[in-house]
Order: sequence, then structure tokens, then C-alpha cells
Amino acid sequence: MKKLSYCAACIVATLLAAPSFAQQGAVVAGKAPGMAGMAHTVNVQAKITKIDAKTREITLKGPEGREVTVEAGPEVKNFSKLKAGDTVDVQYLESLVLELKKGGGRPVERTEDHAVTSAKAGETPGAAGGRRITVVGDVVAVDNATGKVTVKGPKRTVVLDVTDPEQLRMIAKGDQVQATYTEAAAVSVVPSK
Repeated sequence: MKKLSYCAACIVATLLAAPSFAQQGAVVAGKAPGMAGMAHTVNVQAKITKIDAKTREITLKGPEGREVTVEAGPEVKNFSKLKAGDTVDVQYLESLVLELKKGGGRPVERTEDHAVTSAKAGETPGAAGGRRITVVGDVVAVDNATGKVTVKGPKRTVVLDVTDPEQLRMIAKGDQVQATYTEAAAVSVVPSK
């Protein structure tokens, strides 16, 4: 999964840095008692203009003519099926959910899960994968006057600004906060006609 994450993230980051590439996205935020979350989605498309089979470099061109070159690592299956004129479609999602765990008692820890799938031999090139990181930390201080909550995790301590007074009233020293960060990417190629 790490290889896919790096590959997809590099493509997404490169394309997002270039405003001339076609891209769409949305940000969604929500909350419930003892919970808050946010998700961000991006869809990016570009045309393949050049492929260097020896270096596995692919040159992508946006609708306004700007070009960038990215390297397709060995995790990109069916590389030989890529052709100039194909469209690369990258869909990317990342989200963060914070949950209050009243009374604590859970282990203070960080866990990480990965999943990946890629095209089978002979299929159109493509891959999808994701990872989820979950961190549980102890609430060690609550400052109602400033709205600051101090949470000590397995590796570091952070101070959170809680601007919603109703949410702040629910939090007490000794509770825990669970943060779940998720990212997923799907890369597909639409062959040229």
C-alpha cells in the first residue's frame, strides 16, 4: 500500500499544484455530540502526451497546455498498455474524525491499516488503495475559559481548540479522544478512442 500511496499521492500532488489541470473537489464537515469530522475529495484528470518505457516516465498535459512528468513505479501494473492520448483519472479522499471516549480506559496507541488492489494482467491499468491511522490519547487538561483541550497521545501531546461550547462542556480530564485519519486513492486510465 505504501508504494501505491506514494505513487498516487505524487500524481495528485503534482496535478493539484498545477491549476491548469482539470480538477474537481469538495470539502464536507459535520459534527454530533462528542464527535466532529471533515472529509476532502479531489478528482483530477489529464491526458498522457508522452511515455518513456525505459524510465517509466509519463508526461501528462492539462486542458490549458501545461505539462508535468511523473514516474510510474513498478507497482503500476500493465504499464505497457498505456498509450499517448489516454486520460488518467485520479480520485483522492482524505478524512479526519475525532471522537470523545468518555471515562477513558482504552490503550493510548497508534494503529495503521493498509489495503491495496491493482489491475490484473491484461486489464486497463489502474489501482486503488487506502490507509487508516487511528490514534487514541488521554485528555490531560481542559481550559473552559480559552476552549483549549490538551490531549496526550502515544508519541506527543497536542492542544486542541474546541470552539463549540456544547462540545467543550462534554469533555473532562480523564476522557479520551480517538482520531481516525483515512486516505484513499483510485487511479484509472481511460484509453484514447
